[in-house]
Amino acid sequence: MLKRLLPLAAATFAVGTDSYVIAGLLPAIAADLGVSTPAAGQLVTVFALTMALSAPVMGALTSALDRRTALLIALSVFVAGNVVTALATSYEVVMASRIVAAVGAGSINAAASSTAAAIAPPERRGRALAFVLGGLTLATALGLPLGTLIGRTDWHITLWAVAGTGLLAAVGIAAALPKVTLPAASLPDRLRPLKQGRVLALLAVTSLAFLGAYTLYTYISPALRDATGGSEPLLTLTLLAWGVGILAGNITAGRLVDRHDPARVLTGALTLATIALALTPLVTRTLASTLVWAVVWGVTVGVIVVPQQHRLISLSPAAAPVLLALNSSALYLGIALGGAFGGLAQQWPGLTPAELGPAAAGVTGLTLLWHLGTGRRPAPVPAAPEPTPTGLPAG
Repeated sequence: MLKRLLPLAAATFAVGTDSYVIAGLLPAIAADLGVSTPAAGQLVTVFALTMALSAPVMGALTSALDRRTALLIALSVFVAGNVVTALATSYEVVMASRIVAAVGAGSINAAASSTAAAIAPPERRGRALAFVLGGLTLATALGLPLGTLIGRTDWHITLWAVAGTGLLAAVGIAAALPKVTLPAASLPDRLRPLKQGRVLALLAVTSLAFLGAYTLYTYISPALRDATGGSEPLLTLTLLAWGVGILAGNITAGRLVDRHDPARVLTGALTLATIALALTPLVTRTLASTLVWAVVWGVTVGVIVVPQQHRLISLSPAAAPVLLALNSSALYLGIALGGAFGGLAQQWPGLTPAELGPAAAGVTGLTLLWHLGTGRRPAPVPAAPEPTPTGLPAG
C-alpha cells in the first residue's frame, strides 16, 4: 500500500509547496516586481481561484483516462507554468504563468485523493487520505520554510526548486503508480452534486474555513514583523513551526476520523482555530510565544481537510472522485477569497497586518456556527454500489 500511496503524496507535496511558498516571499516579490505587498498577495489569490475553477473542467477532460496518465498530464502543465514563473521579470508575466501552473495543479490533489480512496480498504481510508494529504502538510512543514529560505537571495530560485519537485513527482508516478481506472464523469456530472443541499453545506464549511485561515496566512510575513524583527531566518523558523503543527494535525486527524465522528473532530479543530486567531495580536509580540501560537494554529489547519473528505465520501462512496474534486475546488476558492479579503482589510483605517488575526477569527467563528447549524445528519444520499477500480495489481 505504501508503494502505491507514496508517489501520490509526492505530487501533492509539489502542489502544496507551490501553493504556500509565495506567501513567505511576498515582500521580496513585491520589491522586485515594483508592486505593493497586497498586489503581490493577489498572486496567491489568482493561483487559488484558478485552481478552484479549473479543477472540475480538468477533471472532466481527463476523467476517461487512467489516473496515472491524468496525473502526468497535470504535472506537465504545472511544471511548465513554474518554469515560466522562474524566468519571469514582470508582474504581468508572473501573473499569467501562475494561472498556467494553477490549471495543472487544479486536478492533481483531487486525482491523488480519489486514487487513494479507491485503493485503500474502507477501514483504512481515513489514514490513506491523510497520508496523501500529508504531501500538502509536509509542504508546509518543509517545502514552505525551505522555499522561503532559498528565496532569500532570489525568489526565482524557489520557483525553479518547485518546478524540479514537480518533475521528480512525475517521474515517481510514471515509475511506481499502477494504472487505476475510475468511472468517467462529464462536467455536468461533476457539478450535479451542487444541487444537493447537504453537499453544498459541507463544501461551504471547507471554503469558509480556508477563507478564515488565508485572510491572515497570505500576509503572514508582514503580520509577524514584530516577532521576527523582519528577519527572514526567524520568519522561516516560524513557518517551520506552523508546518510542523499542520503535519501533526493531519496525522492525528487520520486516526481520529477512523475512530470518532468526523463532525466532532472538525468542531474541535474550528473551535481551537477561532481562539488561536483571535489571540494573534497579543501572542505574536515575542518570538517564543509566536512559535507556540504557530504550532497550535497549524494543528487546527492540518485537521480540517481529512474529516471533510471523509464526510463527503460517506455521503456517496460511488461519487467519491467527484465529491473530492469539488472539495478541492472549495478549498482553493476559500484560499482565493481569504487572500482577497486580507488585502482588502488592510485598506481599512488603522488596521495593521497583525490585526488580520481577529478578522480571520471572525470568519472562522462563523464557519463553526455554520458547521454546527448544518451538521445534523439527514438521510444518506442514494448511491450506487461503490465502484471497483481496475488495473490494480493483486495483493
